[in-house]
Amino acid sequence: MSANPRSAVIPGGHAITEYTIDALQRSVLFCDVLRQRSQEYYRHKAMTIPHVLGFDLEIILDARNFERPVNFWLARIEPPAGVVIDPFKRPFVVFDPRAGQGPGIGGFKADSELGVAMQAGHTCYFVGFTPDPLPHQTIDDVMRAHGHFLEAVIARHAEAEGKPCIIGNCQAGWAVMMLAAVQPELFGPIIIAGTPLSFWAGLKGQNPSRYSGGMVGGSWLTALISDIGGGKFDGGHLVSGFDNLDPANSLWNKYYHLWNNIDSEAPRFLEFEKWWGGHADLSAEEMQWIVDELFIGNRMATAKLVSSDGTRIDLRNIRSPVLCFCSEGDNITRHPRRWQA
Repeated sequence: MSANPRSAVIPGGHAITEYTIDALQRSVLFCDVLRQRSQEYYRHKAMTIPHVLGFDLEIILDARNFERPVNFWLARIEPPAGVVIDPFKRPFVVFDPRAGQGPGIGGFKADSELGVAMQAGHTCYFVGFTPDPLPHQTIDDVMRAHGHFLEAVIARHAEAEGKPCIIGNCQAGWAVMMLAAVQPELFGPIIIAGTPLSFWAGLKGQNPSRYSGGMVGGSWLTALISDIGGGKFDGGHLVSGFDNLDPANSLWNKYYHLWNNIDSEAPRFLEFEKWWGGHADLSAEEMQWIVDELFIGNRMATAKLVSSDGTRIDLRNIRSPVLCFCSEGDNITRHPRRWQA
C-alpha cells in the first residue's frame, strides 16, 4: 500500500499535496509581512519628524521658524563609523522629493546618494520636510527657505574647495533648478535625478500621465481635492497617481514577487513600503501652482515663471554644471533626447 493513498488514486496527487501545503505556508507568511507593514506605518507616523534615513542626523535649521515659514528642515548627516570626512572638500546637500512620500529616499541605505558622498570624504547635509505643510505656504516660500539653507551650509564651510554640490531628486530637482536660476551664486555642481523640466515633452502614444491629465480637463480636480482636504492636498493621491502608471505592478506583480520569494524578499519589501506608504501633504496653494504653472502652463521651459518679488525664473541664468540622470524605465524623464535644459 502506498504511503500516500491519494497519490495512488489521483495522478500527480503527491505533487498537488506538496504544492498546496507550500502555497498555504507562503500565504501565511505573506499575510504576516503585510501585518508588519501596517505596524511599521504607525511606528513611522508616530515619529516626531518622520523619515527613512539610514543615518543619524542633527537638525541645523527648521524653516517652520522662518519669517515666511514652511515645513522644511536642514540636517547635517552624521558619517557612519569608519568614514573619514575631509572638511576642505565641498559639502553635498541632498534635497529629497516632496511628491507624495515622506523624506529619506536619498539616504535610506549605505549605498545611497548620502552614503556614497560620505564614503568619498564629503560632509553631507539633507533637506527634508514634515508631513503637514504650514497654512497657505507657497512654492515661492519654499524656494526662499531653500536659499537660506544653502547660505547656512556655505557659511559653515567657508574654507571648502568650492560651493556645495546639490542633488535634487524628482520634484526636488525642479525646485533646485528654480533656486539656481534665481540665486546661481549659491551653487556648485548640480545633480538632478528623474526630474521633469520640460513638462510637455514626451512621445505620442506613451507617457500615460500626460493622457490621464488631459482626460480630466484641467486643474479643477486639484482644486476640488484641496477644498475637500481643508486647504491641504493629500500626498496619497500623488502616490496613487504613480501606482496607476503601472496597475499590473501595483495590484499584482509586486505582491506576487513577495509571495513567490517570501523567504528572502520581506526585508526589502518592508524597507521600501515604509517610504512609499509614508505620505506627506502639500498646501492647496503649492499643489495648484504646480499643476497650473508647470504641468499645464509649461512655464518653466518657456522662462515665463515669475517669483513673488517679480524676478523671472529663467534656467539660462544657471552658471553651474548640471548632470541629469534619466532612463527608459522612468515614465517622467524616459526620453532624454526630448529633454532640453
